[in-house]
Amino acid sequence: MSIHSNIIKNYLTIDVEDYFHVAAFEKDIRFEDWGSYESRVVNNTKNLLEILSCAGEVKGTFFILGWVAEKHPEMIKEIDANGHEIACHSYQHRLIYNLTPDKFKKDLRKAKNILEDITGKKIIGYRAPSYSITKESMWAFEILEELGFEYDSSIFPITHDLYGIPDAPRFEFKLAEHDLVEYPISTSKILGLNIPVSGGGYFRLFPYWFTRMALNKINKSENQPFIFYIHPWEIDPEQPRINGKIFLSRFRTYHNLAKTKERFQKLLSDFKFGPIKPQHKMPETADNL
Repeated sequence: MSIHSNIIKNYLTIDVEDYFHVAAFEKDIRFEDWGSYESRVVNNTKNLLEILSCAGEVKGTFFILGWVAEKHPEMIKEIDANGHEIACHSYQHRLIYNLTPDKFKKDLRKAKNILEDITGKKIIGYRAPSYSITKESMWAFEILEELGFEYDSSIFPITHDLYGIPDAPRFEFKLAEHDLVEYPISTSKILGLNIPVSGGGYFRLFPYWFTRMALNKINKSENQPFIFYIHPWEIDPEQPRINGKIFLSRFRTYHNLAKTKERFQKLLSDFKFGPIKPQHKMPETADNL
């Protein structure tokens, strides 16, 4: 039986990239070699669309890599035609804090233009590769605003070796000095610590009962929606393995891939979801960022 949170609709987000785009393998795979890898993103994304349809026509926000959109425009049209929101996930999937502002702007504009040309719609949402808007790269917000974005979902309020702003607000807020709304990746407050529980490798690492408990707490105890994220390659346990040099990167990428699809189907049954696209009043401004 479903245990839907009958009041709160949570945000479902899909980061559309292929298995060889994962930032953990950035040092192992050159951008120039992407075209030599077997692409599995179309089939995996179609499988996700089918899962969402079978779950009751659940809609979400698809943050799409510009390179993928350029190679597979018909897939983007299919996502759009199915009523999902199309948003931007950069063109080349490079960590923002490793780029100059000029290179970031060029990459972002290229991706946005590709997506808008395909859909004929304005793209207003953005998510950075590997949540790489940190205290060192907050200059990115000015560029996002300049290029016409209205919201961002890149801040992860945790401590991590690759990303995170641990003292950032945990729920939707307006960025100070910017006309942008931030939708931070969801965490559960446990023993005073922000614990990442809402997608990706964390969804595969923790047992499902723990994830459900933590997300229920956000809905019921804190009366807030949570943001969940997943990648198409995470429901593909048969994907080719990248022999990355760093064990932790391989573990984060491949742990429990075989369990993701079933867990995701349970999640869609247990909670109510919709896209991010803002349709309500402006949230409060966070002054500490």
